[in-house]
Amino acid sequence: MQNILSIIVLCSVSYLTACDSSSETTVVTSNEEIDLRQLLKVPEHFAIPPIPDFNVPTREKIELGRRLFYDTKLSANQTQSCASCHKQSLAFSDGKVTPKGSTGEQLVRNSQGLANSAYHPTLTWANKVFLEIEDQLQVPIRADDPVELGVTPIYVDEVLARFNNDNVYIGLFANAFPESSTGATLNKIIQALATFCRTLISGDSPYDRYYQGDKTALTQQQLLGFQLFNGEKFECFHCHGGINFSTSYRDNNSNLGTQTYPFFNNGLYNLNGDGSYPTDDQGLFDQTFNPNHRGFFRPPSLRNVALTAPYMHDGSIATLREVIDHYLRGGRLIENGPNAGDGRLNPLKSGLVRGFSASEEEIAAVIAFLESLTDENFVNNPDFSNPFSEK
Repeated sequence: MQNILSIIVLCSVSYLTACDSSSETTVVTSNEEIDLRQLLKVPEHFAIPPIPDFNVPTREKIELGRRLFYDTKLSANQTQSCASCHKQSLAFSDGKVTPKGSTGEQLVRNSQGLANSAYHPTLTWANKVFLEIEDQLQVPIRADDPVELGVTPIYVDEVLARFNNDNVYIGLFANAFPESSTGATLNKIIQALATFCRTLISGDSPYDRYYQGDKTALTQQQLLGFQLFNGEKFECFHCHGGINFSTSYRDNNSNLGTQTYPFFNNGLYNLNGDGSYPTDDQGLFDQTFNPNHRGFFRPPSLRNVALTAPYMHDGSIATLREVIDHYLRGGRLIENGPNAGDGRLNPLKSGLVRGFSASEEEIAAVIAFLESLTDENFVNNPDFSNPFSEK
């Protein structure tokens, strides 16, 4: 697993990253907001996502980023692309427990869906350093422990040469970065990919149509589930509230001085009875080394959650019903094996995960509501599709 030293190194390799606390978000005026809303196709009931001042989006960056996202030439051995672990049909998740990198190394964390990732104040499952998409992209591209795309220092020149010797990419990089004559660089690749990722906005589910006034968009069962989701029995909304169904949220109007960065232990494991999680991934603890942070992970967005199974940071829960059963019990019981322990008794568990009882009707209603967060237009939007598949 990547340790804190590796993260610091990755954050220092590029002037683009926002690991420096001096990084600022572009202040958007009313006219600029109209332009950005049109460019990024932000729904009217959404705020503009935060955009770092060093990477203002353009149509040309989006076009380049989309192509790079699907191109296996971006991996050192040309076997994987970003889309290998983030498939549009699965809301840009991959349907696997945990993926493998381009060289076959097993990763320890489940591939999150990318819908509305621009609205998270921190990126990935458990990291307080990656505050911009540009920060996070350094890892899948550059990391060597474990290898994902594998563009380690010895392969950088070879990978860049693939783009600098390709006439299509020569034009795309020139259009996206007209003030630069240096061709493809990792910084430009990261900027373009981040810009494309900021367009992956999902806001046209049945829930959204209900939110905007179409009271026929949700069934009676889904409405019951909506009420239960936001009630004090199920208490889902405490960690999965707001327009993005996650308390890990910010937009262009957010005050960075009061921004919160929530991470929680939900009782998924309790090794040795002391709150520990499996040693290959103990969440925020692996970065802070604070023993009270064992098992702390960021609440993901529930947008398109019916498409992004399996669930949890390690993909260890297969279905939405099993997720609800986990919270009904107040923590998971593993009776045998190396991860044996009773998560209900985890001393570091959030007080909101206390267990409760619910009828089958109520459980089915909550699942039905979660299914109403599926945005079919998002997963079929040609603007997000593989450009290499187009005729």
